[in-house]
Amino acid sequence: MLRNKTVLVTGSIAGLGYAIAEAFAQQKANIVLHGLEPIEKIQTAIESLRERYGIAVMYSQANLKIVADIEKMIQDINAQFSGVDIVVNNAVIRNFAAIDTLETTKWDESIEVNLSSAFHTARLTIPYMKQKKWGRIINISSVYGTTATPNRVTYVTTKTALIGLTRSIAMDVAKDGITCNALCPGTVPTPPILERLAGFAKRDGITLAQAERDYISTRHPTGRFVALKSVALFAVFLCGEAGVDITGAILPVDGGWTIE
Repeated sequence: MLRNKTVLVTGSIAGLGYAIAEAFAQQKANIVLHGLEPIEKIQTAIESLRERYGIAVMYSQANLKIVADIEKMIQDINAQFSGVDIVVNNAVIRNFAAIDTLETTKWDESIEVNLSSAFHTARLTIPYMKQKKWGRIINISSVYGTTATPNRVTYVTTKTALIGLTRSIAMDVAKDGITCNALCPGTVPTPPILERLAGFAKRDGITLAQAERDYISTRHPTGRFVALKSVALFAVFLCGEAGVDITGAILPVDGGWTIE
């Protein structure tokens, strides 16, 4: 069902975004990777997808803080693939600061990348999806889209707003063969998370393994990270036959975090 579909995954040169891109590549979909790194630094990752799965892979360095960059990215994809069938809005900026100490520029950047870019990719790709009478939009929210934590005002606000955006889009395109859903992962072992845990380990004079256990034990009843592959395969599921009637859904993938 996904063979030769075109999938755009923002923020996808590493971590969760790349895992999602690879999961779609396994289904023989064509992939648009996105990030800010020079193409020379990720050429190996691009060629790996091409060679292992026999698909077309494109790379965009669009700055998601600039609307014109997003518009050009979609234009370039349309020129190469004729349109975008599936959008996964994964790009994110993380800040750790209380509201009274946060730099206002950090707030603005977070709104632009975490939230507004998802609005723009949706508005720019939906016309093609309507023509095809088929499309899928997946917004990567977070457990912090439905709860809160100290010193994460930009992250909590934007991930919560993504849920509202998801529901609004789903309502607007419900009769057009297009679905829009949000995935809300718990803690996944991405490079920023692992770097943060390494900082905790150094600060507390403990091993990285102990820092991971301490961190996860207060969040996931399962006692382990949410696997990147688990989130990625859920995204693929939503784009398959079983996902045709799932839209506007806010779906936790959090190791039981939000049970409590």
